[in-house]
Amino acid sequence: MNTIAGTIDRPLTHDPQKQAPMTSSASEPMGSATPDVTTLGAHASRQNRTREMQLIPEALARAHMHERLRQADEQRTGARLIAARRMQRRAERASLRARRALAMAVMQ
Repeated sequence: MNTIAGTIDRPLTHDPQKQAPMTSSASEPMGSATPDVTTLGAHASRQNRTREMQLIPEALARAHMHERLRQADEQRTGARLIAARRMQRRAERASLRARRALAMAVMQ
């Protein structure tokens, strides 16, 4: 007897009564999808898949927004660092000018 597991493209069976229900992954945050469904039949399995499919764009949008917020925070940090370096160079130049002016005043 040959028992080969089915794939999405080529399922083991096309009979919905014999299909196993879809389970959510362990890496998915709690509350983002419906809880695991035991073998309650094809209708419950299809319902679970439909709900999970409807929640996928929302989860993707949430992840995308989180990534964009992280990038914006990094850019703000970088801009502050650049501004601080610019002000430091300006202060060093002013300090050198003041030192030269003081040296010239002492020399005369």
